[in-house]
Amino acid sequence: MRARKQGGNAALARETKFAAAEISAVEADGTFSGYASLFGETDLNRDVVEPGAFRKSIARRGTAGIRMLFQHDPAVPIGVWETIREDARGLFVRGRLMTEVAKGREVLALMRAGAIDGLSIGFRTVRGRTDAKTGMRRLLEVDLWEISVVTFPMLPAARVSAVKGVDAALLAALRRAARVMRG
Repeated sequence: MRARKQGGNAALARETKFAAAEISAVEADGTFSGYASLFGETDLNRDVVEPGAFRKSIARRGTAGIRMLFQHDPAVPIGVWETIREDARGLFVRGRLMTEVAKGREVLALMRAGAIDGLSIGFRTVRGRTDAKTGMRRLLEVDLWEISVVTFPMLPAARVSAVKGVDAALLAALRRAARVMRG
């Protein structure tokens, strides 16, 4: 499964990566946090994001310049990011779903139910290096455009850690079932 490329101009093509995601408990006001990407982890696309890859983009765009979308659909903004930063682990984000709009309320309910548990980045590769032998691509610098709440993250091990109102045993059983279905 390769990252999707959108747009005709290769230099401006936007890639989407169903990347690592661990979403924290979702608060009553729709606030949640998690990791949109983890450094050094190989995803199903054989990409590895390196530390520092987001730094310039975040500095240039600022948190307000990076959109929160649902399933990478630019017609469906669902909230705002309050914090986007790199730390030793990866790209940490904290955002708030806008419950004043219908899709924001729907996504909040789905997250609380455990039906949606992923984050995904939409970006353009600025600098990357592909190993000819393994085909693994190291992303050294990316231009981050958006971070989406998604159904299927690219790193299978990265999942929701806790969601208010979801029984931990039920969540574990759902994760086991998803792994079996993926093969």
